[in-house]
Amino acid sequence: MSVEDPMYYWDYLGLDEVLDSQRLASASDRRAPAHDEMLFIITHQAFELWFKQILWELDAAIDLLGRDPIPDEDIAAVLRHLERIVAIQPLLVEQFSVLSTMTPLDFLDFRDELIPASGFQSVQFRLIENRLGLAPKKRLKIGGAAYTSRLSREHAERLEASESEPTLIGLLDAWLARTPFLRFGRFDFWEAYRDAVQAMIERDRHLIATNPSLDAAVRQQQLDAFETSNEAFTVLFDRDAWEELRAQGKRRLSHEAFLAALLISLYRDQPAFHQPFRVLTALIDLDEGFTAFRNAHAQLVHRTIGGRIGTGGTSGHEYLQAAARKHQVFSDLFDLATFHLPRKELPGLPDDVRTQLTFRYSSPDD
Repeated sequence: MSVEDPMYYWDYLGLDEVLDSQRLASASDRRAPAHDEMLFIITHQAFELWFKQILWELDAAIDLLGRDPIPDEDIAAVLRHLERIVAIQPLLVEQFSVLSTMTPLDFLDFRDELIPASGFQSVQFRLIENRLGLAPKKRLKIGGAAYTSRLSREHAERLEASESEPTLIGLLDAWLARTPFLRFGRFDFWEAYRDAVQAMIERDRHLIATNPSLDAAVRQQQLDAFETSNEAFTVLFDRDAWEELRAQGKRRLSHEAFLAALLISLYRDQPAFHQPFRVLTALIDLDEGFTAFRNAHAQLVHRTIGGRIGTGGTSGHEYLQAAARKHQVFSDLFDLATFHLPRKELPGLPDDVRTQLTFRYSSPDD
């Protein structure tokens, strides 16, 4: 751009194209366009613009996490990308509040013109899910067909190709599995942790067994429930059992990666774990944000079309609510809390281990 032809705000943002892209399907020579279709289009275009930004941030985070080794400053950048996505998500949810100002009758003024188009055909949102690592076998089907069945061939092929590309959860798994702070010389954290867990279990079992306020039936019921909950710890300490659950699709992270995530979560106060813990927290927030988005979408659809079938042929709000439950990616990180111990009961770290976890770490050879 020359001095004679300086950058102009309108041109920089391409507003001629942007503001001319609201083409109302209800407009015709026979009748005036449905007033609320403009709101419907602009809201969904705004969704797609934010999806583009989310993909931009996800691709940057995936690129950084794909490096080995990953410099600390790159993890800081990954965190910034994730936290930006988390900051965007409430805006997506809030847009449904604006869209809800359109009443069901307002929507019926142009709904038939949209069939069979549907938000389910949002290629960018499906790409986001694939970038995160939503497993194809976990996806809900539409009338028994794959999620790509309602898309153009070009878009279906693009999404199918993305299924074999690096994912955020896959790269997270590899990064966590490389965590070096699991055994420190003669100190084996997991042996110490197992002993602390066993002490907690025995104490809690004793409290139930000796609680004078429980009758025999209630006591046995609580003991049975207690033993069931303790099975989670049994699996945690059994790599083969954990990996079997992973093969069944009931776990996403490898055993090594989950143990590393648990270590980071338990000892988040150690300086070396501050930033990794924030990454794990951002991923939980991100997953929660998309669940909130799907639930808000489901509520809006229910409010707007009731029990009708969606324009894309899905079961409307019921499909969206089911997707909110099933399409979570980082559920293993939510489950970390299952294995937390009170700080006072955590295995104490030897002084040399604490030194290694400070920001003043130096090699043993120094």
